[in-house]
Amino acid sequence: MRKILFSLIAFVAFLLAAVSFAGFPPSYLIAAPGVATGIGSKLLCSSRYVSGFSQQQSFDDLVQYSGILQELTVEYNEAQQSVTTSLFGLSEKTANHIAGIGCAIDFPGFGQRAALHTERVPGSDAKWPAGDTVGIADAAMEGLLEQLLATDNEAGLNTRAFLVAHRGRVIAEAYGQGAGSDTPLLGWSMAKSLTAIMLANLEYRGTLDLDASPDFELWQHDERSKIRISDMLTMTDGLAFSEEYNPGDDATAMLFTEPSSSEFVMGKAALHAPGSRFNYSSGTANLLARIYFEKTGGIQGNYDAYMEGIHKVLAFQNSIFELDASGVFMGSSYLYASARDWARIGQLMLNGGTINGQRIMTEDWVNRATTPNGSENQRAYGYQWWLNRGNEELRWSDIPVDAYSAQGNRQQYLMVVPSLDVVIVRLGWTAGGYPVNERFSEIVRSL
Repeated sequence: MRKILFSLIAFVAFLLAAVSFAGFPPSYLIAAPGVATGIGSKLLCSSRYVSGFSQQQSFDDLVQYSGILQELTVEYNEAQQSVTTSLFGLSEKTANHIAGIGCAIDFPGFGQRAALHTERVPGSDAKWPAGDTVGIADAAMEGLLEQLLATDNEAGLNTRAFLVAHRGRVIAEAYGQGAGSDTPLLGWSMAKSLTAIMLANLEYRGTLDLDASPDFELWQHDERSKIRISDMLTMTDGLAFSEEYNPGDDATAMLFTEPSSSEFVMGKAALHAPGSRFNYSSGTANLLARIYFEKTGGIQGNYDAYMEGIHKVLAFQNSIFELDASGVFMGSSYLYASARDWARIGQLMLNGGTINGQRIMTEDWVNRATTPNGSENQRAYGYQWWLNRGNEELRWSDIPVDAYSAQGNRQQYLMVVPSLDVVIVRLGWTAGGYPVNERFSEIVRSL
């Protein structure tokens, strides 16, 4: 026993020395086990039981984030569809899967997800975007996508899906690395763009004023009372939220160690005057999801409003929007959807807020959402959409100026180019950069 204790103390001392030498504060080491087991259990659970990847592929994807994740002890319970991870006995977490709402980390005292009445929406063979029938592909474009996918994967970029929809029709697709047209793939921060659309739907229904305060009780008696929902949509709310993704950082704590992501962010102080400074913040996106939660009546109302007003209208076929342990949608990060479902979101924007014969938001909202913001440091960002225009130089120099996109970690892209009536989707698992301007401009030139 003494020998084990001595070894553990020595190991901790070694880690302290290592992180200190690397320039990290002690809080990094303190937070690291909890973050490691949190990201491990959550991502492995969703990869296995939402996307349907094998245990090995799920683990191979996970460890790309950090070498320390190789040291996780992982236990799958296939019968209960849960994953438990531990790290040297310093931390242990379990994430469990619930049909219809995906995976989330378990926290004592938080049973909101299990209490939800969920529904399974049957698939449809109607013509896309109302269903999953896409018709005959454009041979030239399909050949190009297959070539781009092969080139990407020879270079280690791990592209898993390409899709092009032109003039309201899916004209070409290409898939690889175990993914297919019905595989729900993690979009990471592309979820933010759908979260914005959910609030747009509330505005269209007359239950939300985007130029009003979010009405959070905690903000009513300090400078945060001046924040408008529109400031939050453009990431110019001024909150002191850090998006660095190191253990001990706001973003990793929120995603992997907190039962309520929105409650964690709610306590952040004001750093800048609203509207003045752009600060990319997944925390803000989860506060936007909290607004939706509160305006739709809480746990069951939140889920029902999304299913009736968004999921069914878009005709999602293979899509799961995950909730945190408190029952609020993870508006920053956790929408899993097939390439065809991601493209439906782009088509909705191209159509000016309508799809499948129904209106989700106004055309005016689409115009506002794709207009540069008024900040002093990053104007090429709208309502949770990245814009090509707005700064001194175009974001994508070889793509039309009116292009905009949803973007996510591991180089997920949903790009809309209104002047060409085209939607382009790229999904994968890329560590580092991706040549989006080069790849997407080649697609654009081939239309």
